[in-house]
Amino acid sequence: MQVRRTPPHLLAALLLLLVAAATSLARAHNITSLLAGHPDFSTFNHYLSATHLAAEINSRTTITVLAVSNAAMNDLLAEHPTTTTLKNILSLHVLLDYFGSKKLHQLTDGSALAATLFQSTGSAPGSSGFVNITDLKGGKVGFAPEEGGSSDAGAYFVKSLEELAYNISVIEISKVLPSAIAAAPAPEPSQVNVTDVMAAHGCKEFADALLNSSDALKTYEDNVVGGLTAFCPLDDPFKAFRLKFDNLSAADRASFLEFFATPVYMSMSMLRSNNGLMNTLATDGSRKFDFTVQNDGQDVTLKTKVNTAKITGTLLDEQPLVIYTLDKVLLPQELFKAAVSPAPAPAPTPEKAAESPKAAAKHKSPPAPPTSAASDAPADSPDGTVADQKSNANARICCGRFGFMALSLLLVVLAL
Repeated sequence: MQVRRTPPHLLAALLLLLVAAATSLARAHNITSLLAGHPDFSTFNHYLSATHLAAEINSRTTITVLAVSNAAMNDLLAEHPTTTTLKNILSLHVLLDYFGSKKLHQLTDGSALAATLFQSTGSAPGSSGFVNITDLKGGKVGFAPEEGGSSDAGAYFVKSLEELAYNISVIEISKVLPSAIAAAPAPEPSQVNVTDVMAAHGCKEFADALLNSSDALKTYEDNVVGGLTAFCPLDDPFKAFRLKFDNLSAADRASFLEFFATPVYMSMSMLRSNNGLMNTLATDGSRKFDFTVQNDGQDVTLKTKVNTAKITGTLLDEQPLVIYTLDKVLLPQELFKAAVSPAPAPAPTPEKAAESPKAAAKHKSPPAPPTSAASDAPADSPDGTVADQKSNANARICCGRFGFMALSLLLVVLAL
């Protein structure tokens, strides 16, 4: 019996694919699950979720979490910080770089300056959103916010809790990092006037329309505390669209305005990592009023079957409320018809004998109807095909990640 040997290059290819699969799985971390095995940090873990920081942490591939014990969190909570203030304080404990226990004791020149999630929000003035890490004498490692240029250690490294090399490190520090800027009183989201923020930053037309629709405005206000992501078209595109908006019924105007917000907080990094269909405040049974979030490089776009709009800026990002600007008025297919694609040109036919002027006039083709306004004409009813679009989007997300890997493994096995 002849034994068939597997060629070395095929074995090497298989090994590389298995390593790639392991690497892909390692990158999928979940901070809530990692901390669930450490009951002494249950309070810290709970407030990472309550402030929506857990989702931010999970969306990043290189990060370090400075966790504090339940006792340290109880001292912080005794000061009764608002949700926004608590989010600022905890975001200072999330470093945008990997620092495992080994790296902490091998810092170049004995120190490092790390950016934090607090810095990335834009709420931290100057360098106050950075943390200074210092390898001290006697094996201690100190952490202190870079406020006023001070490098005095405010907290110390205690132990490593979880480490996925060069991906996520969760370490315990001795106490909450002291920061007067992060701990400064901040208003609760319910105290923020959504229309005032919009009107002051280039979305006055949309804000005025929202103020004139009591039903839509109340829906926005009722959802702020639980989480709200709003997208407001800038003034110029909304002015150009205003006549069509005014021609809608009062109920349709309310649904249209509610279509521009989702009942959940979605930071920019969360939008970039969560492509697919998204429900809105207007979603109600068969009237889906949803849109698809897509990435184009660093750009994030919102797409319906009618048109596409791009996010151009962030007016406010204070969890659980975030407001973005759009370069166009996004149109829901429930209220507006999709643009009709032009029919293909007919194939050329054999030439006929020349006709008389009268005969030619009798068979003259009528001019093509104008299509420039078709994309924003009011629709008679929705076309009911969003469910298929959702199914296809989910299939692409599900299969795209591992499709190439699975196909490659199959080819290798067949070659053995």
